Amino acid sequence: MVNVSNTATERRQKRRYEIQLPVHFRVSQKGAASRWSNGVTCDISSSGVSFRTRRPLPLGAHVELIMYWPATHGEVYPVELQATGLVVRGTPTRTAVAITAHRFRIDMLPAAPMGATA
Repeated sequence: MVNVSNTATERRQKRRYEIQLPVHFRVSQKGAASRWSNGVTCDISSSGVSFRTRRPLPLGAHVELIMYWPATHGEVYPVELQATGLVVRGTPTRTAVAITAHRFRIDMLPAAPMGATA
């Protein structure tokens, strides 16, 4: 016998991880200069990310993302997750993006100590 109340109705195929990371993003538009904006991730998987935004992003828009990964390379060098994708859902303050490509980038300059200024 199947217990219907325990049957998952989740449609996602990839596991999502709740994690809050700083994210920089911009909407890519042909022929238009795009500005970088800031947000904070809500959750992430290998195929998508949702993050808080100050204003809604257009559905179907191509987005570039840079997330500051919570790890360093060799305990010194900061790691970024760079990704591109398409806006698939949104509210006035939250956007979901299906990731189409991604890569990790290691900044070979040592991370600044907490509280340090340039």
